[in-house]
Amino acid sequence: MTADLPPLTTSTPPQGAVRGLTYSIAAVWHRRELLGMLVRRDVAARFSNSVLGALWVLARPLALLAVYVVAIGTFLGAERLIPSFALFVFTGLTAWTFFTEAVGGSTTAVIGNAALVKKVYLPRELFSLSVIGSSAVTAGVQLIVLLVATAAFGQFPLHSDLALLPLSALALLALVTALALLLSALTVSYRDLQHLVEVGLLIGFWLSPIVYSYRLVADEVGGTWLEQLYLANPMTIIAMGFQKALWIAGADQPWPPDLELRILAVLVLGVLGTWAAQRIFARREGDFAQEL
Repeated sequence: MTADLPPLTTSTPPQGAVRGLTYSIAAVWHRRELLGMLVRRDVAARFSNSVLGALWVLARPLALLAVYVVAIGTFLGAERLIPSFALFVFTGLTAWTFFTEAVGGSTTAVIGNAALVKKVYLPRELFSLSVIGSSAVTAGVQLIVLLVATAAFGQFPLHSDLALLPLSALALLALVTALALLLSALTVSYRDLQHLVEVGLLIGFWLSPIVYSYRLVADEVGGTWLEQLYLANPMTIIAMGFQKALWIAGADQPWPPDLELRILAVLVLGVLGTWAAQRIFARREGDFAQEL
């Protein structure tokens, strides 16, 4: 007499815009502890066999800050037009560093875990989300340092515009999640995307108001279609959201009209983009093992 065996079930996510998304969200939630382990692994891997350890989180942004403050602020005279130039740059770098680390790292999120993909089933989205999580740890540390710096300079942002910080952070997270899911899926088949993303991030940095203020753009192309094209860049809006929230010395600087609504629009775009990217990811993940 043989024991009754449980019915076989498929590990393939169901299709459908709503049912498939719900299944994937539930699968990730049920394995949230594994996601935490992957995030801790990624963070620990950065500082393994390192003497300074987590201090390296601040090394790159502080080095870039020093270069930009000296080269652009002092030599090119930007600090004469932008008050508290160092805090202004560090605010923009905090948002941009998270964006570039998460988006750039997502191109190898699945490829770098090929052994797991080929040997065991688990929601492949975990790999993309772990990159976002480890990048968020870095950004969190930088944000704490930034807040300490504002307090040290007597410019702690205790004003009503501080409410833009959580809204901008949510918009940034939604945008990053959409791009990370899309790129991590596509790069499995199209490896050249890694290099294209690197070039795109380099160009995107200079198309966002990180080391120059929106005032310079408005003075040159204000009221023209070029200004609207510039404001169509989601990271431009997010960076200015961070700046208006944390850069108290720029309270009298010009800002785009309806900046709050623009940030909200980026948030909605990011949420819809995340849904679309996850659907693309789900359709392609069945071929990951074969592609790798």
